Amino acid sequence: MKARATEPRHLGAADVARLLTPSAAADAVEAALLGGIDPEEGPHRTQLPLPSGQLLLMPAAADGIAGVKIAGIAPANPARGLPRITGSYLLLDGATLMPLALLDAAALTALRTPAVSAVALRHLAAPDARHAVIFGAGPQAYGHLEAALAERPLTRITVVSRRTESAEALAAHARALGPHARTGTPGDVTGADLVLCCTTARQPLFDGRLVPDHATVVAVGSHEPDARETDTALVRRSAVYVEARTAARREAGDILLPEAEGAVGPDHIRGTLADLATGRARPAAGCPQLFKSVGMAWEDLAVAAAVHSAATTEEGGET
Repeated sequence: MKARATEPRHLGAADVARLLTPSAAADAVEAALLGGIDPEEGPHRTQLPLPSGQLLLMPAAADGIAGVKIAGIAPANPARGLPRITGSYLLLDGATLMPLALLDAAALTALRTPAVSAVALRHLAAPDARHAVIFGAGPQAYGHLEAALAERPLTRITVVSRRTESAEALAAHARALGPHARTGTPGDVTGADLVLCCTTARQPLFDGRLVPDHATVVAVGSHEPDARETDTALVRRSAVYVEARTAARREAGDILLPEAEGAVGPDHIRGTLADLATGRARPAAGCPQLFKSVGMAWEDLAVAAAVHSAATTEEGGET
């Protein structure tokens, strides 16, 4: 008897946010790494420039499952009251390539990116980290706030954003979660244990010389070789970690621009997320730890599969 095709499960933004916590999403990312996935072999992101922004295509396959994210990045959308990131994620059964689920791409990205950062924080951040400085006040800033709170005992949050109203709103949200929170300035990195860069900036956000030696910096805002959130001074004095060397060499302006200046060499990257997760790499002593993320398709696949599994369990079906 032939198997009957079924309609893919539709999981909107609210479903994605409800079904998987930031911590559970981080577990899914780390499990993929511990399961042997090799990010270095991941397919390149396809980018199509458009007058309104970019169209991205990100396919991946692993462990009997496959998927593809088709996402738009429209910088002018927030002014229209629309999300900056648009699109959908199609999750497929690996054996039949039949669709399993269709997920909101913006919600998946808002969950996946902090999850990747959370895995880095698990292995790099000081266990007693108390003060986080967050640059940006958009969806990624909210996601990184919750991810960081799940990984470290933060008691102080400082929000730095060009938009005062948005910064105040994020600070109020942080206070509702427990820590003391306020808005601040780039100079507040001098007292930071964590610095979380979640912006669309194309130029450095702060003076890297001010970051304490014990601090961990996470930069997630760009995936273009000519854009960066951190400066050359920070990269030069930090132990640098990335998702994959191949992806960083294509897209991580935070690292490529200091290399172009001659400040660091190609061997300055100390390790990858897989190295951290498996224990092949550990934090360096006496300097800041810098994790640069550009976003990769295998991460979307791991988190999308976990969301689908949670939805199936919720409905009482088999996973």
